[in-house]
Amino acid sequence: MPPSNALAVLFVCTFNRVRSPMAAGLVRLLYGEALEADSCGLQAGEEIDPLAAAVMAEVGVDLASHRPRRLEDMIGERRYDHIVALSGEAWPQVKALAQPMASNWPIPDPAERESSRHGRLEAYRITRQMLQVRILECFGPRRAAL
Repeated sequence: MPPSNALAVLFVCTFNRVRSPMAAGLVRLLYGEALEADSCGLQAGEEIDPLAAAVMAEVGVDLASHRPRRLEDMIGERRYDHIVALSGEAWPQVKALAQPMASNWPIPDPAERESSRHGRLEAYRITRQMLQVRILECFGPRRAAL
């Protein structure tokens, strides 16, 4: 069980299928029990995006059991020290709910990229790298970068 004094962060995107579960998985990988991470979307998608799960598995993060959740179901469930919007659509709600502990990291959705499978996987890897950079900038280094 994580320590009770661990910082808690919530990542919010549009459907909780790509960016926010990737971000939460990276936080768990980089910080372990020192930082608790949850994710949700404005709406709940049906399941984790398979390409998001694939690129996270490349770095040792298993998202196979992730079930998308909605922001309205998460707020009130627990207290978060920091809430991060990862999509332009999520920012107005996050800002209204969480000022001054809100951040806006508008990370492009790789699922919107049309390309070959190889090109799409590369877009997801770029998203993973963008998230990692922002996480390390915000929460500081804990372990070696991926």
